Amino acid sequence: MALTDPEGEYLFDELVRSVHDRGPLEVLEAVESYAAAIGLDRIIVYVVDIQQRLLVPLTEGEPLAVDGTTAGSAYRSETLRLIEAGGRLELWLPLRDGVDRMGVLCVCASFLDEPTLRRCQTLASLLGLVITSKRAYSDTYARHTRTRPVHLRTEMLRAFLPPRTLGTARGISTAVLEPAYELGGDAFDHSITKDVLHVAILDAMGHDLASGLTASVAMAGARSARRNGAGLRELTAEVEEALTAWLPERFCTGVFATLNLGNGLFSWVNCAHPAPLLIRKGRLAPGALERDSELPLGLAEIGAGTARTVHELRLESGDQILLYTDGVTEAHDGQGLMFGLERFADFIIRATSAEEPAPETLRRLIHAIHDHQRGSFTDDATIVLLEWTPDGPGADRTPQA
Repeated sequence: MALTDPEGEYLFDELVRSVHDRGPLEVLEAVESYAAAIGLDRIIVYVVDIQQRLLVPLTEGEPLAVDGTTAGSAYRSETLRLIEAGGRLELWLPLRDGVDRMGVLCVCASFLDEPTLRRCQTLASLLGLVITSKRAYSDTYARHTRTRPVHLRTEMLRAFLPPRTLGTARGISTAVLEPAYELGGDAFDHSITKDVLHVAILDAMGHDLASGLTASVAMAGARSARRNGAGLRELTAEVEEALTAWLPERFCTGVFATLNLGNGLFSWVNCAHPAPLLIRKGRLAPGALERDSELPLGLAEIGAGTARTVHELRLESGDQILLYTDGVTEAHDGQGLMFGLERFADFIIRATSAEEPAPETLRRLIHAIHDHQRGSFTDDATIVLLEWTPDGPGADRTPQA
């Protein structure tokens, strides 16, 4: 018998109250009890691995490929998928932390009416919040997202990295970086304060523990300055000061930027890094964000007394900004053919024209760069993609069965 709305609300209320004092996997036991009570046969939670190739169950079962499976389709498209298997229904729902993709929820049932479907969607939202909350102090979820051990320098950098994707209906920032288990000195950061999206990309000299430490100190300096209300020029100066004081023989390149989600003003400081790219109306705007080169971070003595230049450009609705490290465009195959700037931009343009979600575009792109190099990375490769959508088209995206 189907539950009435008051009964379902009571059970969900009890579930929400119970998750606070449960461990990461004990939460799933409570969720399974709730699922049985509302008439579901089974639920399975899958989290995506750090390279976004596999969806790994938190309980029993085998990992599923992100490419070529129904589960992966729900993850890639960020919409639900419903199929019939063995006389039962399988509902696959994306698990997200805000706009960041975390995995999928599989619901098995003999039938699904509209109230039950709504409860499943609400359950997926709750699980996204619970996993986000508990993974901050538990290694349980991290273990499930790794297929092999990571290097020490990588562990240090990953401790600083934010979620891959964040944003609102008016704008999004999404990032990928490789090699996932052997990072050297690449890093990214992004955050939202009121109507401003803050973004940074860094490429530290070398590919060792000191490189990871350099990027980590730079990120910490930028966050400290940002949280104290510093503007881009002051923020960059504080990063410079931190590197000079603590790592005087190391340096890194980087871009620090802000995007005003209300009026589209993009502001940035470029510290000897590859110039950001602007994609407008489905085309690359050559040289739109190229400016005079400035010194890398950490060479304050050479450029003593020289303030960084803050550049500005007013974006148009739908504009995309690409930040990247040189490991992206300089990735080369066995014959020495580089992946190149043109191929890089064209990949983004084609995916956008197909209305593919930005996080999925970067997932496929970093895998394409990996394949171009025949399965290995000779240098770190990091990409950050910003989209400004002031009219909020993503807010009206509806699930498709």
